[in-house]
Amino acid sequence: MSHYFTNDYLKSQIQKKHENILGTEFVFYVDNGVFAKKGVDFGSKLLLESGKVKNMSGRVLDVGCGYGVIGIVIAKITNSQVDMIDINKRAVHLTKINIKRNKINNANCFESNIYSNVTKKYDYIITNPPIRAGKKIVYEILMDAKKHLDSNGKLLLVVRKEQGAKSLINDLSKVYNINIVTKKKNFFVIECIL
Repeated sequence: MSHYFTNDYLKSQIQKKHENILGTEFVFYVDNGVFAKKGVDFGSKLLLESGKVKNMSGRVLDVGCGYGVIGIVIAKITNSQVDMIDINKRAVHLTKINIKRNKINNANCFESNIYSNVTKKYDYIITNPPIRAGKKIVYEILMDAKKHLDSNGKLLLVVRKEQGAKSLINDLSKVYNINIVTKKKNFFVIECIL
């Protein structure tokens, strides 16, 4: 069975989606085998519209970027230097197309299995983690983020209540100082501070 967090390729059917996020128009090319192929998902939009993104500066890493929505929006509306990573080759390819299509000059995308190819430290790591990849992978993304954050760095994520938000918040609070930024329709945007 194919999943967006693998490289099992389904037949390609690229589609163009128009999105208005934070008052800015974007065009995203999406495809089978990539997360949220029908358009930007509610969790990612909530994360972007939570109020934390507009104030970002410095270096940002989008983990599990899919076709690049979160990182591209951050790059467009801030002066941040944004790196985006995904294990899915198709997602990385689409993100590179979407960077060009949206005329983004301060973003880069590369393939990485979680942090395997990440060599820098970041001011922010942001993610809509791949819950269907399983708890082990999600926890590796979230708990190991601290190794890739600068001393005052922050991890920002979105997760649904039904996908274990309460226990995740409890576990994250053992590693980070936690701030629940917003809750809406059973989604939590969580800020984790070193």
